[in-house]
Amino acid sequence: MTEQAATNAQPKFEIQRVYLKDMSLEQPNSPGILFTPENPQVDIQIALNAEQAGEGIYEVTLGVQVTAKQGEKVLFLVEIKQAGLFQILNVPQEQISSLMGITCPHILYPYARASVADVIQRAGFPPVHLQELDFHAMFQQQMARNQADTAKA
Repeated sequence: MTEQAATNAQPKFEIQRVYLKDMSLEQPNSPGILFTPENPQVDIQIALNAEQAGEGIYEVTLGVQVTAKQGEKVLFLVEIKQAGLFQILNVPQEQISSLMGITCPHILYPYARASVADVIQRAGFPPVHLQELDFHAMFQQQMARNQADTAKA
């Protein structure tokens, strides 16, 4: 095997691009809610989507939704989709799944956190600082759910 062929067969994982795919902010009860001193209830939802975008290129999108309410009144709703293009070559399929479910979201999450804090602060509220997430544990839970669903079918 030539050196060039050996190099071409090496596993490769590279970030091609990180970008903000979508962002929205809703404040349905402004401006009145800006003067309320109470601490809101904050709900945070995380979603992950991964799909092949080309030969050896995968797009991973991390969705973050933050909803703050005071009683039944919505103070704000922020939705962010932070995405990245990743080149993954010469990697077994089962490892590609873990790269897209653990490594890629771990790379994207700091960008999403910063965007969430920034847009909430620009809306006139104190920033919401998202806590670190254990994407490995989340991936393992999803795999267990998938296996349970397969066993039921």
